[in-house]
Amino acid sequence: MKVSITEAARILGVSTKTLRRWDQEGKLAAERTMGGHRRYDLGQLKRLAVHRLPDPDATRITVGYARVSSHDQRGDLKRQAILLSEYCTRNGWQHEIIEDLGSGINYRKKGLRQLIKLICSGEVKRLVLTHKDRLLRFGAELIFALCEEFGTEVVVINQTQQELSFEEELAQDVLEIITVFSARLYGSRSHKNRKLVQTLREVADEL
Repeated sequence: MKVSITEAARILGVSTKTLRRWDQEGKLAAERTMGGHRRYDLGQLKRLAVHRLPDPDATRITVGYARVSSHDQRGDLKRQAILLSEYCTRNGWQHEIIEDLGSGINYRKKGLRQLIKLICSGEVKRLVLTHKDRLLRFGAELIFALCEEFGTEVVVINQTQQELSFEEELAQDVLEIITVFSARLYGSRSHKNRKLVQTLREVADEL
């Protein structure tokens, strides 16, 4: 007798997503109907239920990702980390926090590379952010596409933050870009760089 993927998941006590993954990995193959729907052998399922296959989701973790752009924002970095940890704890999620220091347009940050490696290895069940732009200033959608590919849920805590005007977003983006390139040109701790960045921030505030 053949049963649907929903019934098979109920018998084995796992999610339908897990069954699809097992099928792709060859751990528990399913037959396909003419319409492309998966069908499972009931006798095989009952035998497996006695020695149930482990659900890989049970060992996957939640990762909270916190980022600031500069060393003088370390206080904000700690506040982000605390907020992420408290949010995960309230939801009963086993978690770890990755803290990153660097520009939102820097794709080579140590923490970001660690996060991508964990996602691509299938170890991350859930990614939690305080705001979308904490991940990347530009290109966050690329990371979200990776999350979708590897079955990682994305949770953004502050979805309802106040929308910035076009001018405000443009000013912040330009400031971010010039800050990065001026740091490369003069050095992130040089007096000339700090003076330039301060001037840019004052202009951005005026805008």
